[in-house]
Order: sequence, then structure tokens, then C-alpha cells
Amino acid sequence: MLIGIPKEIKNNEYRVGMTPAGVRELVAHGHQVMVQRDSGSAIGLSNQQYEAAGAQLIDTPEEIFATAEMIIKVKEPQPNECKMLRPGQLLFTYLHLAPDPEQTRLLIESDCIAIAYETVTDAQGGLPLLAPMSEVAGRMAIQAGAHALEKSQGGMGILLGGVPGVAPAKVTVIGGGVVGINAARMAIGLGADVTILDRSIPRLKALDEQYGPRLKTLYSSVESIEHEVAASDLVIGAVLIPGAAAPKLVTREMLKEMKNGSVLVDVAIDQGGCFETSHATTHQDPTYEVEGIIHYCVANMPGGVARTSTFALTNATLPFALALANKGYKQALLDDPHLRDGLNVHRGNITCEAVARDLGYDYLSPEKSIS
Repeated sequence: MLIGIPKEIKNNEYRVGMTPAGVRELVAHGHQVMVQRDSGSAIGLSNQQYEAAGAQLIDTPEEIFATAEMIIKVKEPQPNECKMLRPGQLLFTYLHLAPDPEQTRLLIESDCIAIAYETVTDAQGGLPLLAPMSEVAGRMAIQAGAHALEKSQGGMGILLGGVPGVAPAKVTVIGGGVVGINAARMAIGLGADVTILDRSIPRLKALDEQYGPRLKTLYSSVESIEHEVAASDLVIGAVLIPGAAAPKLVTREMLKEMKNGSVLVDVAIDQGGCFETSHATTHQDPTYEVEGIIHYCVANMPGGVARTSTFALTNATLPFALALANKGYKQALLDDPHLRDGLNVHRGNITCEAVARDLGYDYLSPEKSIS
């Protein structure tokens, strides 16, 4: 199979869809790989490394999109990239379609086959291609929140861990999944006063057993969220409904009860955000203020630590990329129901039920679509 790796073009996005090691693996299996020149140079992956691994260096994305059978990316295709997709071309990347009707429409119109990293599942009910970036984003959320709390950044001037004689910051994490656990772990490590909210009693029990009195656990309800948010210096939004738009759990009215200069970090922003006042920002201009509260809503948070993120992501995606290349997408999807869960768009049809529901499209099951 001829596989193309274009350079990412989203604002401040330096990750790359395949490392030289991944290229070497694909080439060893008899595939051809085209990599856009300088795709990984910003994170220390040189053109020479890609060539040594067997890749053909290409100067323009147009040539890659025009000839590759499968496109492997990191972030969702931007509008001009969507317009370069060809009928029957395979796209393997993060999509986050539910809050993005324009991208969804363009992918439908392109007649391509789009498999989303974030809805591929595993036998344990997890999301193996989302998990590594969720780990990164959860840990980064505390870094970003701590920085935003500094007075020079618009925050109230609080140190997360405090110092002897001065109380630490109160951190509330909404959601006890991969993002939430990693955020809580980092906040605990910095000495903050941390509470995590979730609706799964078994998850709260497991967290209590793991962290003991260092982590407070609460059942998530409107009342508990309202109470904790009002008392917090930093709130991390870490909720996820796979494939679907995130629920709005923190309202504008709740912000009015918070302390001026408190910080919200919305890690769910890729799925539309879990705070009513959230809108996507970039690493170039990451924060804004609503009701005196600083909002950090960067839609590609892991791109801020692009080298770490690239290796973590491609470690997870490579086996699936190999299956798609070795077997062809239809056979690979038929053989693996978990990879099949990643199929979001197939030749003009929406094949992810959550996306179809949220955006008002007819749903066609992946099984029927590829049969």
C-alpha cells in the first residue's frame, strides 16, 4: 500500500503521524511511505532519519493527497485538506466530528473512508488510541492551570502546593477517566488539595484505595459540581462520552460563585467542551476570561509537548496502521471489531452512532457499510 504522512498544519501543531521507526516497520512489511519534507523536524525527527527508514520525501501535501492510498495524520483534516481527499481514499487520524459539522460535511462530500483514533476500542472497553493523548493532556492540564493561576497570566496569584504556613490551592477534577486520573496524580504530586468527581462508584472506590486520604472522591451531581467549583482555585474538565459531544457540566451561573482569578481548564474541548462558556483556543493564544474566571481551552493540548506526544501516539497507532495496510481496510475492519468501532465516515455515510445522533445524520452501521 502507498501511505502518505503530510505535515500537520493546525495552529502550533508539531506532532507527526508516523516516526521514522514506524516508517521502517511499514517498509519492512512491503509498503511504500511518502513523508512530507520537514514534517518532524521541529521535534528532532530529521528528513535524513525518514529517508534512512525508507521513506520518500515529498515537498507538498498536494502530491501526498493526490497519490497515497492511506493518509495517516494526527489532527483532524483542515478544510483545505478535506477538499484534497479522494473518493475511496483511507484517512486514519483523530477526527472529533460531533462538535464539528463542517468537517463532517466535507468528509461526507469527499467520499473517503475516515477512521477516527478516538473511537477505536479494546477488549476492556477502553479507547487505546485516545488513552496516550489523554494521559498527556491530563498531566498538561495541571501544568497549564498552575501557570494560568500566576498573577502575570491573569490568575489570582496562587501556588498550587502552597508553602509552609500557607494553604495549597484547591483543585477539582470533573471526570475520573484517563484524563482525570492523570490530572489528579500531577496535582497531588505538586501538593495541592485535590478532589475528583465521577459517576462510577467502582471508579471512585478504586481511586480511594489507590490514593487514600491524599485524594478526596465525590459522586458527581449538579449539586456536588456546583459546590466544588465555587470553592476551587483550579477546575479541570475531564469528561468524555466516546464519539459524542461533551455534556455542559459547569454553567455560566456557576462561574459567578467562583473567586475572581480562578482557572478552568477544559480538556474536553476537542468534543465541544464541558463548560458552558468554553470555546476552543490555541497554544498561541491559550486563555480568555469570562465572569472574572480564566479559561484555558486549547484544542490540541498534547501538541505543546509534541515530541513526547508523537512517540506515545504512534506507539499505539502503528499496529492498527499495519493491519490496515497489510489486509486492506475492509478485511482489517471485518477481522477486528475494535478497529471497526473507529470507522466514522464511509463513502458518504456516517457510521458512528454518536456522531449521527449529535449532528442529525442518518446512521449506517459499519458492518452494513462495508459489506
